[in-house]
Amino acid sequence: MSSVSAPRYLTRFQCLADACEDTCCAGLVVPVSDARWRILRDVVAGGPDAARVEALVVPDPGSGSGAEAAYITKREDGNCSFLDERKLCALHRKYGEVALPDACAMFPRVATRRAGRLEVTGSFGCPEVVRLCLLAEDALEQVPVDASLAARPEIARVLGGEDAWMVHSERVRAVALRILERREHPFASRLFMLGELARRLGPFYFRGTEVFREEGAEALLTQTLATFEDAETLAALHAAVSQVSLPGGPWAGICGMVLRSRVGAVGSERFSGWARAVLASYGGPQAAPDDVWARYAARRARLEPVLGERVEQYFRHHAVNHWLRHPFTDAPSVLDYVFKLALRAAVLRWVLLGHPTVVALCERDDLAATEDARAQLDAAAVECFQLSAKHLEQSSELHTLAQGLSGGAGPDSLPRMLVLLQGL
Repeated sequence: MSSVSAPRYLTRFQCLADACEDTCCAGLVVPVSDARWRILRDVVAGGPDAARVEALVVPDPGSGSGAEAAYITKREDGNCSFLDERKLCALHRKYGEVALPDACAMFPRVATRRAGRLEVTGSFGCPEVVRLCLLAEDALEQVPVDASLAARPEIARVLGGEDAWMVHSERVRAVALRILERREHPFASRLFMLGELARRLGPFYFRGTEVFREEGAEALLTQTLATFEDAETLAALHAAVSQVSLPGGPWAGICGMVLRSRVGAVGSERFSGWARAVLASYGGPQAAPDDVWARYAARRARLEPVLGERVEQYFRHHAVNHWLRHPFTDAPSVLDYVFKLALRAAVLRWVLLGHPTVVALCERDDLAATEDARAQLDAAAVECFQLSAKHLEQSSELHTLAQGLSGGAGPDSLPRMLVLLQGL
């Protein structure tokens, strides 16, 4: 029997249902597999909801049969057609878990099989997952769990393969996670360390590599990974990146571009209201990047000495969960993956310091690390990280921008990444 593990925060998770500030399916398309479509039809057959299911679950002509053979239509407000007036799923309320498509039954859990193990992590699209993951210091400790925590472990994604990219992925991920936990260095320095690790791996370790057919490749991988376990090497990298000083305007311009690109594209009033408030805090959508940077830098200088450790925890936990939740092997290279993580972190830091609650905290003459101040910052962070995960981080706009900024994750990507680290 394979082992099953999950971060500790997921063992504490309980759905808030109608008390949640968001709705799981808001603004998203819910796919329905062939198998679950048949089960749903059987469950409602002969009853008052049979016609509704036929009308509201429609074939997806672009996907063919399989995991996404159909989808559930959305209402004009962007919510699922089966959402009732209490923001609860009418299908689940009437027929139970068996009636749910896989995406609904699993969310916010994500199950992945690696090397005979089942790993369960949480999606930041859920506010309660974000809350539990960001705010507890022990949230990301890996603990053994029962497979039932995954809801439907039988549909877990299987990662495998005998190519070198997959075979050695666990070793690479383990080193990356340890770098992220090196709290003696600033978070920006840790991202730079990951970028330098990725740069050194780039010539021989990437998706589709055939270098490992040759003698010496595994030894080179072992040597490279060992280098990034060495405290002196990491300290030298921190010292090097600490000497870099670049104008902040381009950083602020990039972050603002990401948010502006999504304001009119997301059918969620909650997201739109939040995004417009963040933009307004920086002088509006048309504000000059240098002016935006000046506002951001002033807030950072005010917040960092008082609540900087709390902010560091948010970003460390987000990054670690990202490595657990999203396999880096989905990217063409480690550097491509790290570059996009740095872009996500930059946008997150920018929107956090543009949140009206955080702006108000920074404007207080008596700002101190009180329980009240921390609670306000926590609440703002949960909102920023959740809305960003749901509507920004996986958007095509962000991926296209990352591709352009990185130059295709080539040899110049690491110097380009320095721009993204300026505001962190």
